[in-house]
Parts: sequence; C-alpha cells; structure tokens
Amino acid sequence: MFENKKIFILGFARSGYEAAKFLLKRGNEVLINDSKDESKLDVKKIDELKKMGAKFFLGSHPLDLLDDSYDYLIKNPGVPINHDYVKKAGELNIEVINEVEMAYRLLPKDVTLVSITGTNGKTTTTTLTYEILKAAGVSCHLAGNIGYPLCSFLDKLKKGDVIVMETSCQQLNNLKEFKPHIAVMTNLSHAHVDFFDNSYQKYKDVKTKIFKNQTKEDIAILNLDNQEVLTQTKAIKSEKHYFSCCNKNADCYLENGIIYYKKNMLLDTKDMIIVGEHNAQNVMAATLVAKEFNVSNEIIKKVVCSFKGVEHRLEFCGEVNNVRYYNDTEATNVKCTQIALSSFNAPTIIILGGLERNQDFNELTPYMKNVKAIIAIGQCRKRVEEYGKSLGIKTYVNEYLKDGFKIIPTIAKKGDVVLLSPASASWDQYKECEVRGKEFKDYVLKLKN
Repeated sequence: MFENKKIFILGFARSGYEAAKFLLKRGNEVLINDSKDESKLDVKKIDELKKMGAKFFLGSHPLDLLDDSYDYLIKNPGVPINHDYVKKAGELNIEVINEVEMAYRLLPKDVTLVSITGTNGKTTTTTLTYEILKAAGVSCHLAGNIGYPLCSFLDKLKKGDVIVMETSCQQLNNLKEFKPHIAVMTNLSHAHVDFFDNSYQKYKDVKTKIFKNQTKEDIAILNLDNQEVLTQTKAIKSEKHYFSCCNKNADCYLENGIIYYKKNMLLDTKDMIIVGEHNAQNVMAATLVAKEFNVSNEIIKKVVCSFKGVEHRLEFCGEVNNVRYYNDTEATNVKCTQIALSSFNAPTIIILGGLERNQDFNELTPYMKNVKAIIAIGQCRKRVEEYGKSLGIKTYVNEYLKDGFKIIPTIAKKGDVVLLSPASASWDQYKECEVRGKEFKDYVLKLKN
C-alpha cells in the first residue's frame, strides 16, 4: 500500500510535507501543489523534498495539472472541500484522502489509537491525556491536529504503543477507514460552518465520523451535558462512557467543585491550575481515557493538579500589580469567548475583535456581567465598539493590539483580569492566531519588567 504509486499532494503545510517525505521513501512519484509561491513557503523543506525526487508546482492551480495518471489525491485538511481539484478527482475516480487517513492505513495492528474531537477543548484534553498516560509509564505519542502529523510517527512505533491524537473536523471530512479504539467527543456547538457549505448539520455529521467505523469492542467517551453530542451519537455501535458537570449517573462527574470517578472522589478543582467548568470537563474526559489503561487516581490527580494548560488557550501569563493576564488567542469564535468569560468572577478587561466574519457579539451578552471595559481591535473593531456601547461598557478602539494594550495599565485595578479572548480569527493582521497570542505575552512580559 502506498508504494510505487503516483500521488498528488494538494497543500504544502506540515501534513503535506510529512506525507511527501514518507511517500518518497517508499518509492512513490510525488507532485506537490500549493497556491502560495516558493517565497512564501519553507524553502529548506522544498529543497529537501526536491532532492528526494519530489516535483513542485507552486503559485496556482491549473486544472490540467491533475489527470487520470494519479492514484491518490492527498488533500491538506484546510483546503476547501469543493476545491476544483477535489471535484476533478471525483470525476476521474481518483481517491481523495488526507495525511491522517494515509497514515492510519499504514498503522501496525498492535498499536492503540485514541482520537479526540469536539468543537472546544480538544487540544487541552488531548495534551492532558497524553501527559497522564506518559506519567503512568505508557509508551505513547502525541499526534494529529495539535501539530504533529500522524505519518511522522510511523517509523517509530513499537508493539503496544499508544497514539493520542487531536482530530479536527477538516481532518475527519476525508477519513474513510479510520477507526480509533477510543474516541472522545468533548462537545458540539456552532462553528466552522463556512467550511461545510454553511451547514451546521453537515459540520455535526462530519464530527460524528470519528465513531463511524467503531464496533462494540471500541470505546466512545461523551459529554452527557451536551444535547448535540447525545443526539449525534445515539446510533453509534461503540461502548459509551460519559462525563458530566451535573449528572451523578455519569462515569465521571463534577459535584460541588469535586470530580468523582465511579462515585469515588478523584480531586478538588480548587487544586487545579487551569480554571473554569470547561476545563473540569476536559479533565473528566482525559480521566475516562486514562482509566481504560488502568491509570491510578493518584497519578491522574498529580498530573492534573500540576498541569498549566495549553499555550494560547486561557493561558495564565502572569500577574502585574495584582492584575492577572490571560492569553486566550485561540478563542476564534464566540463560543470559546463565552467559555473564557464564564471562567472568572472578577472585574474583567476583555480584548475583542479580529477578522470580520459577521460573528454575532450579542451572543456574549449573558457572559459579560463582570466586564468593566472592552479593547476593540482588528478588522471588526467598529462592530465591537457598537456592541460595547449597546451594553453601556466603556470601549476603547484601536486597530492594532499594540495600541490597545497601552491603555490597559491606565484602567486596570488591583484584582482585575485582563483577557485576550477575541471571538475572532486573526487572519486580518496575523499569519495565525498564535502570533497574536505571542505578541500579547510579550507585552505582559514588558509590563513585568
């Protein structure tokens, strides 16, 4: 499988690079196409692959570049599902898959796969699960949408290894045979519909594909508090295990700030560094995975209570003059910002705005009770200003984060929280939202010094 074939790779990102490198080692003929020209890509990686025999066509997508001589089209997850090459591949009966599906088909049979998806919380849950298993002495690998393509581990896997991977909706869209032994769905809410023909139902159906090939021998770990999850998973075949913040019948549940597993106390959330009910849910989901590997309560508690969170996701950046600063730049939709705001019970200065996507800031209103000021930034800053005015909240408008941040020391008081949780993507000004988060952290560091 995937030897001596002719393969078209659409999109030269991390997964495209790793897929190409792996395929070239197996004697395949590989062509890589990307809309960006070479000057905007990693030239060292391009040169490396050229030396291995890869061909490149960069800067455009001429339709005649793809013909029936190709055996597979491997699509980068971020490439639109209605791309012209995807349509043409269908007409030519060329199978369209992605790097995850390719790697899955090559996985050894004696490796255990844990796959985690959901609208929010999947990165934290994935990372926390990996850290717990690692602390328990399990030979495991962190993979997937978290930044480590699955195919980059294929040559390193040993019998009995465990792969813990975050799986996005974009990745799930082109999965066919993929079947995790343990599949987790943290939650479902309205997101990424622009990628799925503006259909929320299509987005939910794609998310649910994580369970499609599971049998009764496999495990599904589900959020009992999320009705969308319950509806979407009603007919799946896998054995269901539940976590909940309000239902004591769940396998793992939260009551009065205490997390219980099978009715036995696991830990007090006051001992956790990461904050918010959503993070309690992430901890419970990770716990249910860990218990499938017989990890003790003591190890789970030790790891959870020392876990500082994932960078750029409600990340504590420090305290300056008794003001706490949090970087939640990954909050690129309103739902994420709702979660962030509900995590604090202190006067809050929030930084909102970024790419204009017609996001409805009014959906934040029930969560704004502690907000004392808004810093409006980015392309949609004027709409943020209008929203702030409608609530009677003082709003400061600056196009760039650097200018908005200068206002904060003049208005922040002892006990306040400063929260970068923009409810907006960053592509109006930044290559990726992590760059926005790093900039925020740099400003906090300057305040400290």
